[in-house]
Amino acid sequence: MVRTVGPSIGPTIMTVGQEDGGWTNEILRFKQAGALPEDRATAQRIRRAESWYCIIDGRLYRRGFSRPILRCLNPTEAQTTLAEIHEGICGDHVGARTLAHMVLRQGYYWPTLRKDAQAYVRNCEPCQKHARLQHRPMVPLSTADCAWPFAQWGMDLLGPFPPASGQRRFLIVGVDYFTKWLEAEPLASITEKQVEGFVWKNIITRFGLPRAIITDNGTQFNNAKFKAFCQSYRIQLKFSSVAHPQANGLAEVTNRAILEGLKKRVSYATTSWVEELPSVLWALRTTPKTPTGESPYSLAFGTEAVLPPKVVFPTLRIQTQHQEESDQQLRRNLDLLEEKWADAHLRALAYRRAVAKIYNRRVRPQHIGPGDLVLRKTEVSDPTRSRGKLAPNWEGPYRVIDAIREGTYTLATLEGRVLPRTWHITNLRRFYA
Repeated sequence: MVRTVGPSIGPTIMTVGQEDGGWTNEILRFKQAGALPEDRATAQRIRRAESWYCIIDGRLYRRGFSRPILRCLNPTEAQTTLAEIHEGICGDHVGARTLAHMVLRQGYYWPTLRKDAQAYVRNCEPCQKHARLQHRPMVPLSTADCAWPFAQWGMDLLGPFPPASGQRRFLIVGVDYFTKWLEAEPLASITEKQVEGFVWKNIITRFGLPRAIITDNGTQFNNAKFKAFCQSYRIQLKFSSVAHPQANGLAEVTNRAILEGLKKRVSYATTSWVEELPSVLWALRTTPKTPTGESPYSLAFGTEAVLPPKVVFPTLRIQTQHQEESDQQLRRNLDLLEEKWADAHLRALAYRRAVAKIYNRRVRPQHIGPGDLVLRKTEVSDPTRSRGKLAPNWEGPYRVIDAIREGTYTLATLEGRVLPRTWHITNLRRFYA
C-alpha cells in the first residue's frame, strides 16, 4: 500500500502488487506520480535521496562521483550482474572489494552493492574450494603440563632414511615431557609389535611405567593391539588431532633436532646415519633446554655429564678432584634432585605462559559448531598432490557432528558417513552454501 501525493489534492491510497516491489520502483513512482510508501521511515528516506536520481528513457539513474550517471538495478538485475562480472566469460573470481569497484566502473549502482558483493564472494563455491591456505592460528595455544619426570611421553616416527645396515630406514622416537630426555631406535619397518617392544625396552624397563603416552593417529599407534598393551599396564594412550602435528609439538621439535643433527654429521655418506645416531642423542641429552634451564641429563641424574673436552683439556676442578668426595657430592645431588625438579617445573610453566601470550596475539578465531558445513584441506587426504596443480586446496563440504574439545571436531559427509579420527580447525574452513 502506498499513498499518492498530488499538487492540489490530498493523499490517496493505491495498491502496489508484489511484482512492483524493489527500491527502484519506489523511487520511480515518487518521481513520476508523487507516490510514497506508507512506512514513514521509508518515505523520508526516499524524499531525502530523490534529488540524486533522474529518469532517462523510463529507466532510473543515479548521479555519481566516479561516473556522471550510474544505472540503477533492481535486486534480480543486481544478482545477474554480480554473477556475470565475478564468474562470467570475462570473470576472474575477484574479491569482494574489487567486485564492487568493477560494478561501479561498468556504470551500475544499487544501495547494498558492497554488502551484496561480499555475500556473493563468500558463498561462491569455486572461491571457497580454491581459497589460499590459512596459516594464522584460530584457537589459543594448548600446552601439555607434566610435573613429574618420565610420567608422560610423546612418541612419533621419523623417516624413511637411506637404507642402512639391516635395511633400517625408520626411526621411532620417544621424548619425556618433563626432562626432555629422548630415546630413539632405528628399525627396518614399523609395526605395532615393534612399537610395543620399543615402549617396553626403552621406556618401561628403564624409567618405569609412564602415566600417559601421546602419539599421532598413525596406524602403528592407533590399533587394537597397542591399545590393549597400554591398557594392560594402565597407561593412558592419547592421540593428537589428525594431520595437526602442532598438537604434539614436543615430538615434532625433537624429530627436527634429530634430523638436523644427522644431516650435519653424515655429510655425503648418508647410509651411516645409524652409526651417528648415538652421538646425536648424547648431544641432545646433554644440551640445556630453554623451558627448564637444565639439560635432560641433569634432570634425570642430578648432575651434569662430563664432556670429552674436560678429559682432553682438564680444568683445575678436574685435576683436584677426589673420588671419595665426588661420590659423596653425587649422593647429595640425588637428595636435592626433587627440589631441582620443582624449580625446573616452575621455570617451564613461566616459559609456557610467555610463549602462549605471544602465540595468542596472532589468533584469529573461527567459530565452528555442530551442524556447520566445513571444507577440509586437500593436502590432508592427498599429501602427494597426485591430483595435480589444478586440484582445489579445499575439499568437501562436510558436516560437523560433534566438538570433542575446542578446535577439534568429528566430521561426516553430507550423506551421513562419519569420517575416521578427529579433525583440527587448522585443517578446516567454514563453508557457505
